[in-house]
Amino acid sequence: MKIQIRYLVVWLAMVVLPLLVLPTSWGQGVKKKWASDVRIRFFTGGSEGDGFGSIVYAGALQAAEDTGANVEYLFSNWSMETMIQQLRESIATKPDGIAMMGHPADDAIMPLAMQAKKAGILMTYLNVDVPTVRANHGGGYVGADLSPQGYALGAEAIKRFGLNSGDKAIVFGPWNERNRALRELGTVKAFEDIGMEVVKIFAGPDSAKDPNLLIPIHTSALLNNPDTRVVAYPGGQILGNAPVYMKTARKKPGDIFIIGFDTSPQIMDAFDDQWVHLTSDQQPFLQGYLPVLSLCLQKVYGLEPLSMDTGAGFVTPENYKLVADLARKGYR
Repeated sequence: MKIQIRYLVVWLAMVVLPLLVLPTSWGQGVKKKWASDVRIRFFTGGSEGDGFGSIVYAGALQAAEDTGANVEYLFSNWSMETMIQQLRESIATKPDGIAMMGHPADDAIMPLAMQAKKAGILMTYLNVDVPTVRANHGGGYVGADLSPQGYALGAEAIKRFGLNSGDKAIVFGPWNERNRALRELGTVKAFEDIGMEVVKIFAGPDSAKDPNLLIPIHTSALLNNPDTRVVAYPGGQILGNAPVYMKTARKKPGDIFIIGFDTSPQIMDAFDDQWVHLTSDQQPFLQGYLPVLSLCLQKVYGLEPLSMDTGAGFVTPENYKLVADLARKGYR
């Protein structure tokens, strides 16, 4: 009995007492609003209220609240020219860091990234990667790995819907945006790899701002290709408008398989009504949160930039209700 008591005392001294003491000492290094001196310019991509950009914006707002960083938000209406001008102006203000959308692609961003590096401004990129820029001038990337994401969507559609060689697909995409279009080109490749016929139709930044602009083009495409089995859309704003496109073309839910990217309240409603059958989620909230966090960690603690593939797999009629509430609240 005495031996057992001795062991108990030793155990209390070695295990329990340190647990009571350590949290106090550990807590001495914890700081609230630890990045309050950090100034960041953050690119949301779209406009205020944009279906996708608003979720990115929400993530950045939360990161600013958690870190205390001083963040200025830029809205670009998905215009590459606007983004480049805003990047040029941002560098001139000499913030500590810039979280930049990669839509303008490597060639356009490269000289400005060089200027930022010389000025000691930290850069990180989101939504669309610029690997050549990052290889030359540093910076992390937070977003989906676009080519594999697009290919995986096409492959999943083939498996899920029983698509075969000779079947026809219509794929909308921003074909003039070299880096950004990699995702939709991946979907095209997946379809073409099994011998499907693919009709590519242009959908640029203007259609992301106002999806209704595609209504006449969409209707014409279906009239000219009545044997279409699947339609793929390039972003959440356009995918969420799929019921409008299909009703205008006098189609019913299930007449054509509808696939695309992202989640939003409109896309969840389209799942409810069986218009949308498959989407690939890229978690835009993380694309807002992690770039701000990364820039703060680099500036305050000298850490390396964060890079993360935010692709989260597929949302389907079987599982969409698991994310529907979060999507409708603006977090997914």
